[in-house]
Amino acid sequence: MQLAIIGAKGRMGQMLIAGAKADPVLQVVAAVDIGDNLAQAVAGSDVVIEFALHEATLPVAKLAAQHRKPLVIGTTGHTDAEKQAIREVLQPVPCVWTSNFSTGVNLLFWLSGQVAKLVPGWECEIVETHHTAKKDAPSGTAKTLQEIIRQARGRDVPAHALRIGDVVGDHTVIFGTAGERVELTHRAGSRETFARGALRAAKWVARQKPGLYDMQDVLGLK
Repeated sequence: MQLAIIGAKGRMGQMLIAGAKADPVLQVVAAVDIGDNLAQAVAGSDVVIEFALHEATLPVAKLAAQHRKPLVIGTTGHTDAEKQAIREVLQPVPCVWTSNFSTGVNLLFWLSGQVAKLVPGWECEIVETHHTAKKDAPSGTAKTLQEIIRQARGRDVPAHALRIGDVVGDHTVIFGTAGERVELTHRAGSRETFARGALRAAKWVARQKPGLYDMQDVLGLK
């Protein structure tokens, strides 16, 4: 399977390239960044993986739709308007679009939704911690947790963002009531887990019909 990686110079881009080299099924045929010939990269691939800046996602999505190439989006920080425009453009192709490709984080998503339904009267808050270079706050993963819990109980929950040192990514969902609390925590020790998940998603999305999917679809949690 031939991959085009958009955002190749970034941390995740480098992890994806290394992970693909170690996989006999995968071959990186284009490793590019914004300003390079994106159209050529997309056209020559079987699947496109995009981990770039949020303003790059829509142009990449347009090219993927134009060339009918399955797409994996890992970029976060999009505005609501950007998200809507991207969804509309992607209708002709299958796309996995998620804020986090980690298997453990997606278990956290699922568990948080289940707990939110089981204890609807408990208070709930989210705390996330990342390295100081991370630009968006709260993280895309924290926003996904907010949306999952909002759908489960019909009201918003606050998310608190910490930026400390070189933390790869910690997320905790706290449910509490008088006398007790439940804390669900995921800690990422390496970006390799995200790269493995994104490459797994690329293999999966290549076999799907047009539509918008997330990592829980890939993992069979839906």
